[in-house]
Amino acid sequence: MTNKSTYLSSAGKAAADAVVTPVILSGGSGSRLWPLSRSHHPKQLLPLVTERTMIQETASRLPVEQGFGKPLVVCNEAHRFMIAEQMRSADISPCAIVLEPCSRNTAFAAAASALILVKHDPDALMLLMPADHAMTRAKALAEIVRKAAPAAADGHMVTFGIQPDAPETGYGYIRIGRQVEDQPGSLFEVGAFVEKPSKELATGYLADGRYLWNSGMFLFSAKAFLDELERFAPDVLTAAEKSVDAGRDDLDFFRLDQTAMEASPNISIDYAVMEHTDRARVVPVDLGWTDVGGFEALWSVSERSEDGNAVQGDVITIDTRDSYIRTDGKLVATVGVKDLVLVVTEDAVLAANRGSSQDIRKVVDVLKETGRSEAMQHQTIHRPWGWFQRLHVGDRYQVKRLMINPNARIQLQKHAQRAEHWVVVAGEAKVTLDGTERIIGQDESILIPVGSTHSVENTTDDPLIIVEVQSGAYLGEDDVTRFEQRYGTVTVD
Repeated sequence: MTNKSTYLSSAGKAAADAVVTPVILSGGSGSRLWPLSRSHHPKQLLPLVTERTMIQETASRLPVEQGFGKPLVVCNEAHRFMIAEQMRSADISPCAIVLEPCSRNTAFAAAASALILVKHDPDALMLLMPADHAMTRAKALAEIVRKAAPAAADGHMVTFGIQPDAPETGYGYIRIGRQVEDQPGSLFEVGAFVEKPSKELATGYLADGRYLWNSGMFLFSAKAFLDELERFAPDVLTAAEKSVDAGRDDLDFFRLDQTAMEASPNISIDYAVMEHTDRARVVPVDLGWTDVGGFEALWSVSERSEDGNAVQGDVITIDTRDSYIRTDGKLVATVGVKDLVLVVTEDAVLAANRGSSQDIRKVVDVLKETGRSEAMQHQTIHRPWGWFQRLHVGDRYQVKRLMINPNARIQLQKHAQRAEHWVVVAGEAKVTLDGTERIIGQDESILIPVGSTHSVENTTDDPLIIVEVQSGAYLGEDDVTRFEQRYGTVTVD
């Protein structure tokens, strides 16, 4: 690994001071929440429950001001700029944003994070937190983690079990064993990790009283986890070591090595370590926790009317009950329905029975099989400099709306097969065209001929809005030659 001190800031001495570093896992795609969640803009990057996105909510639960370390975020490299911007806008400064060039599940992500932390602090404590969970009583989490930290510093692998209030079949379960009397924090031995059960078994678990939902949150020392990984999943550890050692800094990110990562087994931390270790301990907690894995769960944590409807956007409901209805623009009206999921986005409409929302991933499967772009991205496509929307696509032309962030810039480039006509509708643009700079103000325009080198910069503190009309024989996003790598090694513009 190169220049480790440049991508990891101080988290403190974990064992001595009980400082816990939150490790936020943000690798999922959220296919059961389509069309809200897409592969290129998944659910953890969306404001689904509050005005803040789910990853912003997660990153704020253990604040530095309360003695916790700066969070370490592990994410898909394609989401890096969106995550960095969301952290910035939430006034959160991660100690590192670690980029995964491919997906290898939570055991590898935890291993890479532990290796990075232990290089900085051999006694580091880490709390694995999925980025897409909701908590109505999240303020209690900090105190719970503080009480469990001494057990983690002593080498135990602590997980947090959610007190169930229903026979849920979409969650794994933990059967608690005897209470550990010589440790603080209401610790219990783990009797067993249990797979997602049938309805009958889940009903029995609820009545039994010894079963908790598996939250997917884990607290342990980085060293203890690596020791257990070497015992039970050495192939994961070897791949993680090689991937971290061969990784490199990329702007404000640390990019894991893809070749080494691809050699790792695709396995969860539960299967790799927690189901085998004798160090496992569980703390029963009541956090108002929900794994927002589908619309049923999203409906359950959303604010609802007297009729049981969770509504967002321009919606009229008549004789409608117990439904989740959301529109991002168009007026939506419902009459005489119940238990409905109705979601309207810029480019798609989903109508489903609320009880069937777990099957929505089958729609995504069909979209992928048929090569439909709706599986991957929204009409609004985010870039490190801002975003653009496709407003209209015709024969040999298309119209886009671009928003360029304050003090951001689209890098110097040219197109071989299309011309572009830019109209500034809000703000002020500094345009470079074939080496000549011009200031284009509101209601002014400029033509970018085929083959001309060009860039545009927003030098102001306000958003820059441009309407772009493209014309030519080919309008694909790959018709571009770039002359700089302003935003790193991966093509993003």
